[in-house]
Amino acid sequence: MNERLIEITEINPSDLFGVNNKYLQIIKEHFPKLKIVARDAQIKVFGEAEIIDEFEKRLQMLTDYFNRFNSIDENSIERILMLNAAHDLDKEMLGDDILIHGVNGKIIKARTKNQQEMVKALKKNDMLFAVGPAGTGKTYTAVALAVKALKEKEVRKIILTRPAVEAGENLGFLPGDLKEKLDPYMQPLYDALRDMIPHEKLQGYFEKGIIQIAPLAFMRGRTLNESFVILDEAQNATHMQMKMFLTRMGMEAKFVITGDPGQVDLPKKQTSGLKEAVAALSHIHGISIIHLDDKDVMRHRLVKKIIAAYKEIDGE
Repeated sequence: MNERLIEITEINPSDLFGVNNKYLQIIKEHFPKLKIVARDAQIKVFGEAEIIDEFEKRLQMLTDYFNRFNSIDENSIERILMLNAAHDLDKEMLGDDILIHGVNGKIIKARTKNQQEMVKALKKNDMLFAVGPAGTGKTYTAVALAVKALKEKEVRKIILTRPAVEAGENLGFLPGDLKEKLDPYMQPLYDALRDMIPHEKLQGYFEKGIIQIAPLAFMRGRTLNESFVILDEAQNATHMQMKMFLTRMGMEAKFVITGDPGQVDLPKKQTSGLKEAVAALSHIHGISIIHLDDKDVMRHRLVKKIIAAYKEIDGE
């Protein structure tokens, strides 16, 4: 059995190992054939030389990632440990490009390869479908791209919409004005906006109509020029709703459609307009379709495992 002593010199070991060695435990789980003992800034590793070499490479990749982003979390660690090769780290870290500076100087970036593919795709195309499971950052990235376009005066307004399936698109029985009726459905979009735009400025945008919130049913008859339009939860749009929405696109507009085909809330007899659109429009020049997966999950590490478990149940 080989023994190797590895010194951690570039970052604080506690940043790499996490509170109560939580991150170190994840690393150990990926190298079950090694005995890994960490003390202060030193790691002793026991095992086969070839596996130790791979461990040392991955440790350096994790260090490089931390140095680039000034942070690391469980999901980032798992993604890096699962990369096919060390040189793929460059692809993983393409998100180094800052999209916007959010509230209190928060840096908003595309953190994963597929999120970065969304950014690249929208530079080349005016319509983007971002399809993937919960927690992959598709909505958050879409909102960041919208705010970036507004700040850089590429568009004059942002329009956020989604099907209010739970209320059958009939919101009249809910208390309050239209905004108050829609708030429960639009919360993920509001949360993202609050990360990116200071409160008073955001309120001003709403009051002036620079940022608009509307149910999908209210899009009918509009022509959306010079707008960045996000259709969220698009898996719950019907065939007719999706067709109606996509044909609202006006001049100098950007459309992003996000959804999770695995979470359709429509009645069983109705086909998801998102599934149809992705299948029918994939060959059209100017439309890009990005598929995100469990490697893009930015929530608790258990979310990945839950997604995988439900894939088996659903026979995917």
